[in-house]
Amino acid sequence: MKTATPATARAINDRLALDLLIEHGPLTAPRLRELTGLSRPTVADLVERLTAAGLVEFVGEAEQTRRGPNARLYRLVAERAHVVGVDLRRTGFTAAVADLSGQTTGTATRRFDPADGEPDLVAMLTEAIRQAADGRVPHIVVIGAPGLVRPYSGEPAGRNEVPGWRPDLPGELARVLGVRVLLENEVNLAAVAEHRLGAASGRPDFVLLWLDEGVGGAVVLDGRLRRGSSGGAGELGWLEVDGVGFCDTVSPEVRATIAPEELAERIAKGAFAAVSVLDPGLLVLGGSAGRAAGEPLATLVEERLAAKSPIETEVRASTVQGDAVLHGAVLTGLDLTRDEVFGG
Repeated sequence: MKTATPATARAINDRLALDLLIEHGPLTAPRLRELTGLSRPTVADLVERLTAAGLVEFVGEAEQTRRGPNARLYRLVAERAHVVGVDLRRTGFTAAVADLSGQTTGTATRRFDPADGEPDLVAMLTEAIRQAADGRVPHIVVIGAPGLVRPYSGEPAGRNEVPGWRPDLPGELARVLGVRVLLENEVNLAAVAEHRLGAASGRPDFVLLWLDEGVGGAVVLDGRLRRGSSGGAGELGWLEVDGVGFCDTVSPEVRATIAPEELAERIAKGAFAAVSVLDPGLLVLGGSAGRAAGEPLATLVEERLAAKSPIETEVRASTVQGDAVLHGAVLTGLDLTRDEVFGG
């Protein structure tokens, strides 16, 4: 085992302090020492280093009851960088801008009007992102959209039914905005949000079944999103159930006409394959339908899965507040940006 170099140790300590400032807000040096277990000189050095780098700044003093001077409070300079998350659907899109702390600083929503014909999607996205950013230049834009995305190149694969879609959308948008643009499947991003903020929080393994405009899925194993070789991991909608495509058996039109018990049976039949192969221990029902049906439907699906398989599988409804795809896009952008800006 190699011993960390002084430079590596400093980078680790700096990142630890920055993550704590994100989690807790402004902190004093004594509180940083308490939370990190680092020595007084080490914390003093890292505070000085991060202040000089423009990542941390003094914001006042913390009141204390004991005698002596009040401790100085330091905060993360959250406005040092911003990220943009986009939830792009067949009906329109929403863009959200967040600073390094994850605080939303602006949003913009656009809807596609069939009467206007095929939209110029690059122009629409550019205008909305610039409006939401309000003069700020984002560090990265992360777009969640339907369809496969090749894991290694980030390029879209196959057809896409979003109005105005073009295969070179990420590259062209990056050229116009002058920033990095990352494309990801929207259900994968919803799974990121579910893992960090929702029903799968604290669980290393789970499968997300997406019941929304379309039917899809995502897989998280050992705490990591699994995309597969071509980006198709977790696409439960492609399964054939009783001679019919699973996506057709639980489509929005079908869901509106059948009883919850029948819907639960159909979901269990489709989810059975993922449970049998992956043994995730947890199935999350996401999308607008999964969230709206809530725990009553989740309970019914869990009962029917238990009748089909000896593999114990808990079923939960999504608990992410708001737009899960948008949350996942922002979280993904923040992870990448913090690594780059914080230097770790």
